[in-house]
Amino acid sequence: MKNWEAMEAFVEVVRQGSFSAAAVKLSVSASHISRLITQLEAELETTLLFRTTRRIRLSDAGELYYQHCRGLPEALSSAEEVISTLNQAPIGSFKMTCATTFGERYIAPLMNDFLLNHPKIELDFHLTNRSVDLIEEGYDLAIRMGAMKDSSHLSRRLCDREEYLCASREYIDQHGMPHTLAELSKHSCLIGSKTHWLFQQDGQRKEVKVNSNWRSNSGPALLDAVRKGLGIAQLPDYYVADDLASGKLIPLLTQYQYPYSGVWLVYPKVRQPSPKLQSICDYLIQRFKQDPPFAK
Repeated sequence: MKNWEAMEAFVEVVRQGSFSAAAVKLSVSASHISRLITQLEAELETTLLFRTTRRIRLSDAGELYYQHCRGLPEALSSAEEVISTLNQAPIGSFKMTCATTFGERYIAPLMNDFLLNHPKIELDFHLTNRSVDLIEEGYDLAIRMGAMKDSSHLSRRLCDREEYLCASREYIDQHGMPHTLAELSKHSCLIGSKTHWLFQQDGQRKEVKVNSNWRSNSGPALLDAVRKGLGIAQLPDYYVADDLASGKLIPLLTQYQYPYSGVWLVYPKVRQPSPKLQSICDYLIQRFKQDPPFAK
C-alpha cells in the first residue's frame, strides 16, 4: 500500500516523541525512520515535522495529517487479526487499563484466571486513576467508572456501581449531619479525583461542586480519612459496603442518592472488536454476572 510504511513511521514518531524511540517500537533503525518521513514529506509536498537536536514538533499540516491517520495502524492490525484468528484461540499482545483499586481487587484476579486458559495472550495491564487516551497510548481496552461521556469510543456495561455519601459516627457526633445538599458547604468534605459529587434531586441528575482542604487520588487513603473522622466523603460501594453494614460508617443524604452509575468496558471505535477483545469482554461480563464481587 502506497506510503503505508511511512505513515506508520510518522504516527509512531509523534506518539513516542522521537525518531529513536519510534525505531525501537517498530524494530527498525532510526535512519530508516528518518528516510521514510523525508520521503513522505516529499510525496505530500509539505513539512510534517520540525526537527531539532532536542525535540520534534508537528507543523500545522503534520497535526492535520496525524489526526486523520493516527488510528489506522491499529485498524489494520485489528483487521488482520480478525481474519487470521477466526478459528483460533485468542493470541498475541493485549494492553488494558483500569482504576487502581478496582483493578487490583476485581479485574486482575479475573484476568489471571483468563490467562490460565489462554496462555498465548501477552497481557500488559496498567493500573492508574488517570484517564488515558486509548488511541494515543495504544490501549485495547479500558475499564471506566461512572457516566460515559466520550462518544468517540464504544462501550459495554460490566456492572452497576453505587456511590454513598458517608461519615464516621465520631464525625457526626461532633459536627452533626447535613440534611440538604446546600448544607454540605458547612461541613468538612473530603474528595478524591473528582471535584463534583453526584446526586439525584427531583428525579434529575445533579452534580454538586465540592470545596475541600483534603484531597487525594487514592481511594484507600480517602476511606481511611473518613473512618478516622476527618470529614464526609462520597465513595463507591466496593469501598464502603462492609463499613456501612457494620455501622462503622453512616450513610448521609440518602434521599438524594443517585440510583446507580456503571462500570464500563471501553474500546476505540476505530477498530472492529477482534476475537481477542471480544473474548475478554465476554469473559469479564459473564464472570461479573455469575459472581458479583460487591453484591448487596
